[in-house]
Amino acid sequence: MKVYPFKIPKPLHDSLVYQVDYDVAFYDKLHQHDDIQFSFIVEGEGRLVVGDSINQYKKDDIVVIGSNLPHVFKSNVNASERSHMLTLFFSKDSFGTDFFELEELRELNTFFKRASHGFKITSSKKPIILLFNQLENATKLSRFLILLDLLKKASVCNYISLSSFIYEKKYKETEGKRMQEVFDYTMTHFESDISLETISDVANMSKNAFCKYFKKRTNKTYFRFLNELRIEHGCKLLIDKNDASIAEVAYECGFRNISNFNRQFKMIKNMSPNNFRNKKH
Repeated sequence: MKVYPFKIPKPLHDSLVYQVDYDVAFYDKLHQHDDIQFSFIVEGEGRLVVGDSINQYKKDDIVVIGSNLPHVFKSNVNASERSHMLTLFFSKDSFGTDFFELEELRELNTFFKRASHGFKITSSKKPIILLFNQLENATKLSRFLILLDLLKKASVCNYISLSSFIYEKKYKETEGKRMQEVFDYTMTHFESDISLETISDVANMSKNAFCKYFKKRTNKTYFRFLNELRIEHGCKLLIDKNDASIAEVAYECGFRNISNFNRQFKMIKNMSPNNFRNKKH
């Protein structure tokens, strides 16, 4: 299957697709698709890259990923026996180009605005989860009505954005494969030293060309992206390994000295590692 574009399998004439993912890990290729993805994580945890940003996902998370927004779920197969996700796929034009422009549906515009950057729902999750659990045995009409209810709730809930930058163009297949290789290598080796020369070789580009290429498509430097990945892992370690020292956490997530870890942590999280740990416990 091509990395770019990813096509959601749709039965003929179906405008709304309900999909159940139940496996050891979720689909782990960087991809984008025309459809908006509205997902409930039933089981599993790991990293979620959306656009230019690295996030964590876990059981009971509810996420929305907008149309053509590059993303990838990287499941932590050591944390859970199974990865289980319920998803609705649809587009703003699924039910007619002017359907969501109807006056009666204007209040849903907030949902589509939030979806353009991707977002995670942080409040009113119980009623949304109840709706997701009704989808499996619902008729097509009932699923459509459930979708409208979900969109209404997602338009007024509290949320956090999953990305701050949108690359406006669709990736060509060759570009998608190159970015996939860069992301895969980074997520596999971030705990070790990664030089500009090494990652440029992975992308099969010169160092200068790679720096411009990555910055154009993510709005940040490669090493900013790498440090964000390391800091996100560091946050998880600070919570899960309460007995580990800050220096041990720094080394385990790829930093070779504690001062650089502290500096990068404060730059990205706006607080020190110690303050973060104290806040979470």
